[in-house]
Amino acid sequence: MANPQSSHPNQTQNKIYLRQFTLSDVEDFMVWASDDSVSQFCIWDTFTSKDDALAYLTATVLSHPYFRAICLRHNNRPIGAIHVQPCSGSYRCKGMLGCALAAEYWNRGVATMAVEMVVGEIFEEWPHLERLEALVDVENGGSMRVLEKVGFVREGVLRRSYTYKGRTIDMAVFSLLKSERPKRREMYAKL
Repeated sequence: MANPQSSHPNQTQNKIYLRQFTLSDVEDFMVWASDDSVSQFCIWDTFTSKDDALAYLTATVLSHPYFRAICLRHNNRPIGAIHVQPCSGSYRCKGMLGCALAAEYWNRGVATMAVEMVVGEIFEEWPHLERLEALVDVENGGSMRVLEKVGFVREGVLRRSYTYKGRTIDMAVFSLLKSERPKRREMYAKL
């Protein structure tokens, strides 16, 4: 397995890109969405049937305002997903980030680059957005490291705040403000 420290962001970025899902992605979606290690920290349960995956893609993904496939550039195949859920009312200034990636691509800088790409786009596409937030199970060290690499700040822990797959868990709160984004671009330009 590649050392995550050796993966230069520009090298990873040349290997992946983000695009909208289509129903024809269902087979590739099933490759990683049917893996218990991938769904372990996701709000959805492991997919066990293609029909359920198609229903999810149809009802949730295709109509979502920002739900993207993380794709390999050389073959256009989705190896994960990343989304930003818009908030409403008094919370419309923020969006909630979520990501899932095939286990085969963990520790290669792929998730970090996908989050960086979303952060680079979302504040432009949604000019009302001032804050991008992520809630992460405190046992999900990999996702917390990804967010920190991109510049998200860990604001604290919401203790016993979420009932998830039959258990109540602690959630770490991470955020990145629009005003902090230019600093991150400068840092990546120096790499």
